[in-house]
Amino acid sequence: MPQQLCLNLPRFSQLFQIPVIKFPLFILSSVAAMLSGSLATTRKISTWPPFSRRIKQTENEIVQMFRLPNSREEKLSFPMEGGCDSRNGHNARILDERFIRILKIFKWGPDAEKALEVLKMKVNARLVREVLKVDVEVNVKIQFFKWAGKRRNFEHDSTTYMALIRCLDEHGFTGELWKTIQDMIKSSCPIGPADLSEIVKILGKAKMVNKALSVFYHENGLQPTEKIYTTLMGIYFKSGKVDEALGLVLEMRTQRCSPTVFTYTELIRGLGKSGRVDDAYSVYKNMLKDSCRPDVVLMNNLINILGRSNRLKDAIKLFEDMKLLDCTPNVVTYNTIIKSLFDARAPPSEASLWLERMKKEGVVPSSFTYSILIDGFCKTNQLEKALLLLEEMDEKGFPPCPAAYCSLINSLGKAKRYEAANELFQELKENCGRSSARVYAVMIKHFGKCGRLNEAINLFNEMKKLGCAPDVYAYNALMSGMVRVDMMDEALSLFRAMEEHGCTPDVNSHNIILNGLARTGGPKRAMEMLNKMKASATNKPDAVSYNTVLGCLSRAGQFEEAAKLMKEMSSLGFQYDLITYSSILEAVGKLINLVFPFLIEEQKRRRKEKDPFVF
Repeated sequence: MPQQLCLNLPRFSQLFQIPVIKFPLFILSSVAAMLSGSLATTRKISTWPPFSRRIKQTENEIVQMFRLPNSREEKLSFPMEGGCDSRNGHNARILDERFIRILKIFKWGPDAEKALEVLKMKVNARLVREVLKVDVEVNVKIQFFKWAGKRRNFEHDSTTYMALIRCLDEHGFTGELWKTIQDMIKSSCPIGPADLSEIVKILGKAKMVNKALSVFYHENGLQPTEKIYTTLMGIYFKSGKVDEALGLVLEMRTQRCSPTVFTYTELIRGLGKSGRVDDAYSVYKNMLKDSCRPDVVLMNNLINILGRSNRLKDAIKLFEDMKLLDCTPNVVTYNTIIKSLFDARAPPSEASLWLERMKKEGVVPSSFTYSILIDGFCKTNQLEKALLLLEEMDEKGFPPCPAAYCSLINSLGKAKRYEAANELFQELKENCGRSSARVYAVMIKHFGKCGRLNEAINLFNEMKKLGCAPDVYAYNALMSGMVRVDMMDEALSLFRAMEEHGCTPDVNSHNIILNGLARTGGPKRAMEMLNKMKASATNKPDAVSYNTVLGCLSRAGQFEEAAKLMKEMSSLGFQYDLITYSSILEAVGKLINLVFPFLIEEQKRRRKEKDPFVF
């Protein structure tokens, strides 16, 4: 017991920087003997009066807990070796640590303020910036920032304002963010172009576009720079204000502010995302006329836009032009071309040739290169090539790529090679410690398809245990497996659990349940589900929904209702599923075959009776 007490005293003294007092051994032994009866028998919390009662302390005494040791105590407690000056080294570190400790223990209030005053720390910009990095509540940082601003002989500068602005932006305190920006602008603190550009960017990201414009045009007297214009241009594009973004280009020229390669990159990227591919290409041509040399980032963006727009020839031509422009393609450029080849349904052999060309040019393939190739080969039924690339990827020392494994597991499942798919899945788990939610979803889907529903359920539960929250794909995969074996009650229960666990069902989720109801509940329940989807604001029925109900109505012989639904589908622009349409025609044909002989006999009978309605 005495030994344990001796070990704890230094730890307590280090916690609050209180000097270590060395008690004689016989005193420690006596104290230990007094405590042994109460501490070591039945209770962990002592009832001995000095420990069970709250020590009454004045505010001043609490503050003294954080008092700096004097020079003599410093020497006793923290001997400095090697002639190190404690004033410049050790003390500075202790001050910062104490400051942080006070904020963490007291949060913010009178106790913290008084303790800080006793520490007699010099409040400067460096201290403020460091405190704003500390892992304490944001409100504590805000209060500290305000307190520091009221200190004598100190004013916040652009570095402290920007530190708080970044902190508020990171934690989503938009109201306080805007207030701090206004305070910064109103203060005597000079704001440079780089800070102004960042402020505009932060406001744009926070979807406060009008406030960003207000800062840009009215709140600051700085001459706008190319960087600020480019930042504002990006905000306009993200807000869907394409014409306003283009108007900034004209404004730049009137302000004698020449667009840079970064400006052109933002223009091309924004126009491409807006679907104005020809305009994006024209910007590139105009840039060359203005003698502005493109960099690899701009070229990669434009190649990507052309590739996504099925303009593969233009994308490849742009790649070939890069050498003439003294712009060397990098791994991203090659990845973009290879992805465009697969998107354009080019022969898989062409992608292989580009991989070889890439290696020949000395550009080392990345994990994304292999992932794109593996996914492309899987989608074009080149499964063996994809597996070979996975081996090559492993030989090159790349870490396992969940996206590549996901493509391979899915393709193996489609090929009904379930054991091979499961083997790859287990391999990914062993190498990474866990799999992504998407890989789990793919494996659950294929277990459900091949009738191994218990294994699918076990994987779903395993996800939750490992802290990998199931996404909508995982829920849909398991519900689909349940519907497949007519476990509708379980599927409906899982459907309800989705929203309870914060996972919003999508239209596919509704279609899976709709399919199950059409199979087991009949036309009435299927129509009820369809009508609920019609009334939904987010999950309106699609062609799959209508065809599912149409098939259910045709199987039930409700052709009049089926005809009404087909008419509704046509008005919405949905096409009939060929299988469903054929089944309706087949059902109608069978009905005619059953009714037609009866009609012939009925006509003969009426002729015999000379029925005037028989012609």
